[in-house]
Amino acid sequence: MTEIATDVIPNDAAFAPIQYVPLGSLRVSPRNARKKPPTRIRELADDIRATGLLQNLVVHHIEDEPGEHGVCAGQRRLAALALLKSEGHATDSTLIPVRIVSIGEALAVSLIENAEREGMHIADQCEAFKQLVAEGQSVEEIAGRFSVAERDVRRALKLASVSPKLIDVYRDDGMTYDQVCALALSDSHEQQERIWFDAKQTWQQRANEIRRVITQEETHASDNPLVAFVGLDTYEAAGGYVRRDLFSDAKNNGYINDLELLNRLAVEKLSAVAVDMGAEGWSWVETNVQRDSLQLSKYGRLRPESREFTRKEKTEFRKLEKARDEAQTALNAYYDEEEGEDDDAKREALEEAAQDADAAVDAYAERRNAWTDEQKARAGVFIWLDYAGGLQIERGLVKPSEKAAVKDAGVAGAERIIPEKARPLHGETLCERLTAHRTAAVQAELMKEPTVALAYLMFSMVPRVFSEHYEAHAATDALDAQFTPTHDRLLRAADDMTDSPAWQFIDGQRQKWRAMLPTKVRDLLPWLLSCSEDVLANLFAFCVAATVNGLSRWDGPHDVNTLADTLGLDMATYWKPTRASYLNHVSKQRIIDVVTQAVSAEAAAPLASMKKGDAAAAAELRLADSGWLPEVLTNRQTDRVWEDDVEAESDELDPHDSESAMD
Repeated sequence: MTEIATDVIPNDAAFAPIQYVPLGSLRVSPRNARKKPPTRIRELADDIRATGLLQNLVVHHIEDEPGEHGVCAGQRRLAALALLKSEGHATDSTLIPVRIVSIGEALAVSLIENAEREGMHIADQCEAFKQLVAEGQSVEEIAGRFSVAERDVRRALKLASVSPKLIDVYRDDGMTYDQVCALALSDSHEQQERIWFDAKQTWQQRANEIRRVITQEETHASDNPLVAFVGLDTYEAAGGYVRRDLFSDAKNNGYINDLELLNRLAVEKLSAVAVDMGAEGWSWVETNVQRDSLQLSKYGRLRPESREFTRKEKTEFRKLEKARDEAQTALNAYYDEEEGEDDDAKREALEEAAQDADAAVDAYAERRNAWTDEQKARAGVFIWLDYAGGLQIERGLVKPSEKAAVKDAGVAGAERIIPEKARPLHGETLCERLTAHRTAAVQAELMKEPTVALAYLMFSMVPRVFSEHYEAHAATDALDAQFTPTHDRLLRAADDMTDSPAWQFIDGQRQKWRAMLPTKVRDLLPWLLSCSEDVLANLFAFCVAATVNGLSRWDGPHDVNTLADTLGLDMATYWKPTRASYLNHVSKQRIIDVVTQAVSAEAAAPLASMKKGDAAAAAELRLADSGWLPEVLTNRQTDRVWEDDVEAESDELDPHDSESAMD
């Protein structure tokens, strides 16, 4: 709350007749909302002497003191009149125009009048609300009377409950609004005062440090996935304490301290879900409040039976796919907009629509899958919560001790892995664009290393030739099995590819070899046999490199990273964050985040007030020498190898179905 609305006039005070009372009968009313002394009295006194008092005062009768009036609106004008009186320009008998209101209306009139005039301090507004509540007015009545949200009234009352000593500091501009809001997290005046007055360093009085000290033994509810799953209201209803942060707009805002209770409530809710899963006929159901990756990696997976869609289902499925594509197109169009301010609400709505449409397609596709009674009898279900408190259910898991029996029994879909769908940081189109540049960079480096090219080709060939030795081995290389060059695919994926240093090197090499190679295929083998080992090695490296395929439409582990690490690839040599390469394709908020991360918060701050196109241009200059790379270009994770040999019991992980896997 930074100010109070003033468009509601209480009762008929504004239409009360102007009356004249002696200056000597006026005094500051205790019901005047302004507590901070008025300023610029000298200037106002000079104006009144020159032009007269243009605005009447608002007063009320003082009980048990006939003829005396308390000024509830016009304290600064009264101070100026008192100054003129002390200088001999007015007397106690000078008549002053006033409107007279009841004592009950005095505080409300004062609050409205002061809010309209010289900036009334927030502390004074808060204390005025507190006094109105003490006089019997409800939060709802105050909110309606002053045209403010009930939440703002509650925030004002919370600030008014801070230690009076600290309120005085705040009123005298000795602390900021954020600092007093942070202090309001504590209900103890003693703790508030100790934190503020015992601080030895200025950083100890920063708002975030104050919050940390007050809540150091508590957990922020909005950051806890169990709170999202259980619900803060359920936690409170079970007796859990919540330290509310009225000044935060975050969902589930507040701090909790009974993690044992929260965990118990989450387990109880998960257990109820487990009962429903058991009713489906599975042989076992396990739950956990978080994903146990190590445990899950040891399970075998069954794949559900699949059927064809009916004609009606196909029609409905195509509609959902079309809606998904339209939602993604709308989101991409928003990201590509160069002009206009970032609209967080619009962006969030588009992102949510795209996610919902994608989820709808996935959910409908599940209709084709059906678990047989035999599969349910042999397998079970694992239920856990994701990082956001969402319920995750994986069916068809086979315990390690049962894998051999299930395999021997020939259960349908035995030990087949259904890969999880990851939520990418970047959109599919941008990921493909960036990974095209990554691929070109790997190709350029590989062309310089014939030995690595030979070793990598052998790495791809040997497991296939000696399949009996590498039984059940999944491809973990980034070469196309048909040795299909990726030249044209890279150009399609990134329209700025030809400006890349990697591409310019590749193109130069291509032109060199074209000039050397015979024009007819029948002459090629004799020519190759006549070449020196050095020429053959370098041509070999070029051809192998040209088949490297690191394209991907998602930001995650990729087999091409094995090759990138082997070559010691430095992507900053081949890619720079420019408007064309990146900044035009992400939101303005993402641009601000990138500059903050790569340069500094100070460098990013001016971008917030710019249009997106201007922000992108400014960001390009700031990032010019930063060496910053998006996550998809710094991620060097690779897909885990899936193999089953007699020497070790390895975890069964299905290879990621990426475009780079060899056929």
